[in-house]
Amino acid sequence: MHADTRSLALHFAQTTPLLQALSEAPRQQIVMLLSEAQGLNVGQIAALLPLSRPAISHHLKVLREAGLVVCEKRGTENLYGLSLGDGVKTLEALLRQLALCV
Repeated sequence: MHADTRSLALHFAQTTPLLQALSEAPRQQIVMLLSEAQGLNVGQIAALLPLSRPAISHHLKVLREAGLVVCEKRGTENLYGLSLGDGVKTLEALLRQLALCV
């Protein structure tokens, strides 16, 4: 495998969890909600989306594991917000690597 191909494969591997997390419409909806209002709890998100609280919790877990969402405990509730810094950097690195191949 050529060095550029190996590098591109590595970048794809690094972005796979991020792309998979963003591949489902409910998670995209949650990201859009959190882009408008940081610090929402599961109940607040459930009031705005046609999803059950358990489904929202599942999607938030996937987004958290991909590094797109952070959870902050305040008192007895968990508040969720976007954390895009590392995800954006990872995607930018993939796009830069792809641009080198063209």
